[in-house]
Amino acid sequence: MNQLTSYARQFQDIVVLYLPRLFMAGVALMVGWWLIGWASRVVAKASRHLDVSLGSFLTSLVNIVLKVLLLISVAGMVGFETTSFVAILGAAGLAVGLALQGTLANFAGGVLILIFKPYVVGDTIESQGKSGEVREIQIFNTILVTGHGDTIILPNGATSNNVIINKTAQNKALVEIATDLDNPTDLAALRAWAIPLMAADADVLPMPAPQVVVTALKPGGLSVAFRAYTAAGLSGPAQARLIEQLQQALAR
Repeated sequence: MNQLTSYARQFQDIVVLYLPRLFMAGVALMVGWWLIGWASRVVAKASRHLDVSLGSFLTSLVNIVLKVLLLISVAGMVGFETTSFVAILGAAGLAVGLALQGTLANFAGGVLILIFKPYVVGDTIESQGKSGEVREIQIFNTILVTGHGDTIILPNGATSNNVIINKTAQNKALVEIATDLDNPTDLAALRAWAIPLMAADADVLPMPAPQVVVTALKPGGLSVAFRAYTAAGLSGPAQARLIEQLQQALAR
């Protein structure tokens, strides 16, 4: 009987000790959970002007981090020792970070590309010795498509830390056609018919104006380049037409 009384008294002491803590922890959990939902909606609304992928990722990241912090805080209110738990989380995070450092570098590069926009979907770029049209910007990779139908996957980490040549940012592309001519060539007469011929093409821009320039001198002749600018994405068809027209005019 005395032992039962002792157990009852101990149980009563535990209830008196932990019931207020459990009540406060439950209130804190419900209020905190509601606040996290509200904060996630605010972040989602604030990131609408960002890229869709980046906005959804930031919203998910904020939601998960806040929930983990809330659960640790509630566990501390109840009476659990959270120091060791935080240390374990930190060690696990460090181990995961070391194991995924390449992936994390690609993620950081993707975030930088999405924020600072050195290129966007539809641009033609050259980076790491590869060139093509940007078909998709993912969190970890950038997808390029070449004129030959090849798909190139560039890791964002290396891309963001290397030279990027954006060939369409200025919305113009240079068409250059090089050829060798004999020494007696009259350059003034050549320019007189070649420049109007290039300017008459529908895809050639008036500014900068087409040019005929000497690029090299050779024994018995010289190298010249016919240069004209087109809108981005139109250089290929324009170059093919100009080569044919210039070849026919030179033959005459």
